[in-house]
Amino acid sequence: MPFLFRPAAARPSFARRFVSAALVLSLGAALGTSHEARAEGHIRVAEQFGIVYLLLNVARDQQFIEKEARKEGLDVKVDWVKLSGGSAVNDALLSGSIDIAGAGVGPLLTVWDRTHGKQNVKGVASLGNLPYYLVSNNPNVKTIADFTDKDRIALPAVTVSVQSRVLQFAAAKRWGDKEYNRLDRLTQAVPHPDAAAAIIAGGTEITGHFGNPPFQEQELAANPKAHIVLNSYDVLGGPSSATVLYATEKFRNENPRTYRAFVNGLADAARFVTSNPQAAADIYIRVNQAKTDRNLLLSVIQDPQVQFKVAPQNTFALAQFMYRVGVIRNEPKSWKDYFFDDPATAAGS
Repeated sequence: MPFLFRPAAARPSFARRFVSAALVLSLGAALGTSHEARAEGHIRVAEQFGIVYLLLNVARDQQFIEKEARKEGLDVKVDWVKLSGGSAVNDALLSGSIDIAGAGVGPLLTVWDRTHGKQNVKGVASLGNLPYYLVSNNPNVKTIADFTDKDRIALPAVTVSVQSRVLQFAAAKRWGDKEYNRLDRLTQAVPHPDAAAAIIAGGTEITGHFGNPPFQEQELAANPKAHIVLNSYDVLGGPSSATVLYATEKFRNENPRTYRAFVNGLADAARFVTSNPQAAADIYIRVNQAKTDRNLLLSVIQDPQVQFKVAPQNTFALAQFMYRVGVIRNEPKSWKDYFFDDPATAAGS
């Protein structure tokens, strides 16, 4: 089966393939920062790797944001930036290098807590409900309790990413809240494409990858030893919005028409994907220049467990856990504390 990766020796270097936190300042210089006075009509959006960002891919390809803006008599310029890991995304948002951040609920809650009463970062919308799998190619690892010091678990950002927080939540459920970080010592920050390549090839210290679609499905299809150790839905209590979009209160308040065009364009993308899964798969391949097997992509998009919608779902359990173990200081009373009040997300949870 064809998949996204070339052999390690042929792959571009880690630094060249995506914008890391170390490049946030140069990114800000290239795109302008939110500290500058900018008129409505310019928005900078950060995404990461995987089909969980399909709504952004579709909105970009079909120019839904620009079309929604024109309904309001506004011309919008959209800049798209590829990052990896919630830490890099949060740094870019707080430095003013981007306006809309795309990352997991974990990074959202971290930056919401950090900016509470200051920049007041909150969620804008969900990118849909998709299960995230912790996959291992070690036959001896059947549950998270089977990982040993010889294993390493790849995820996009240590202790910050939603994968890291869900793993901590799972550890707390198994060993108690005081042991929530029991597996942190085994985790490593690795971009999803590189982590998937390691799981598929085997023979590296990476024996586990808490990833997202389509990388987890590629691992399961390409390596007969690869198997699911943990499903995020099982930890969170059902379908949940693991990946979300968020922004500062300042950007939302100062750019109301641009913000509205973005949210409406995202809703247009959700309807498009639901109605046109075949076209959505083609867009993912085109926008990402991916060599992912098209049938595999369709199997993810059409999976009954997957729903593409902008209202967040089932995020509060993770928020409560993070407060309970002390990784965020401000207690959210409901999911509405860390999402902006918006008609598009009113049915969230």
